[in-house]
Amino acid sequence: MRGVYRTGTTVLAVAALGFAAGCGSADETNGGGGNGDAEFTIGLSVSTLNNPFFVDIQDGAQEAAAELGVDLIVQDAQNDPATQINHVDTFVTQGVDLIIINAVDSDQATPAAAAAANANIPVIALDRSITDAEVAQEIVSDNVQGGELAADALVEAGVDGDVVVIQGIPGSSASRDRGEGFGNGVEANSALNVVAEQPANFDRTEGMDVMENILQSNGDIAGVFAENDEMALGAIRALGDRAGEDVLVFGFDGTPDGLDAIVSGTLAGTIAQQPEEMGRQAVEQALELLDGGEIEPVIQVEVQAVTPQNVEQYTS
Repeated sequence: MRGVYRTGTTVLAVAALGFAAGCGSADETNGGGGNGDAEFTIGLSVSTLNNPFFVDIQDGAQEAAAELGVDLIVQDAQNDPATQINHVDTFVTQGVDLIIINAVDSDQATPAAAAAANANIPVIALDRSITDAEVAQEIVSDNVQGGELAADALVEAGVDGDVVVIQGIPGSSASRDRGEGFGNGVEANSALNVVAEQPANFDRTEGMDVMENILQSNGDIAGVFAENDEMALGAIRALGDRAGEDVLVFGFDGTPDGLDAIVSGTLAGTIAQQPEEMGRQAVEQALELLDGGEIEPVIQVEVQAVTPQNVEQYTS
């Protein structure tokens, strides 16, 4: 049964609370009571479960759903916008009460959000915005801030010279915003000079391949900014012994593997997010909305730079 929903008008910033790791994959899972007696059913389309960050988002959402007695149906879009649209269409056919979309591509997710709106089903955009869509709420990390922090941290770590940027999925708001923030940081720091930018779709193997290709024409680089930890770890593999020595690599997400790489000295740092908290917030906010409450239009979850100097706060 669908509830009446309203949105508020202010922006809520959520302080950093900590991190949790998760693993696993599934095309469809139920995170609620599972007995069919739940008052509300929520559909969650995750961009990919082949990435620890989004597994953590799923875990947080499922934990909240179980605690709150909500039926949660999770679908893995496998980084395919067309698959994500099909999942949302299925949610509409099933008559779910609300849909949470973690967009594969911010532009290509627009038809999915429109399909939900046409069926009078509210949408919450999670981690990535949806272009020109009427959504009840966006829950996102402050990615622009994160990109700026990454640039500052590279300079503070001693990088002075040519750097490369390994981008995420073209068209995703996370990639655009992180790139914008890093660009802002480069403009503010004359020590950094971007000589190459190339997408690797937030994938570790692609990150390694892209780094190998860039090195063929830009061998004398001082730093790398990868727009997520998976690509950063791929870049480290391509750099070999140079990583952490004459080339400093900085990531984004604060995944367990990324934090381990900081401890080992191969990764110079990362921008830590709170994926599990984001998933939890999405379900909690959805229930508040469906119960007739008022929710904020945007929740921005703060990010922090993690370096060898403070990594113990995140691994202990």
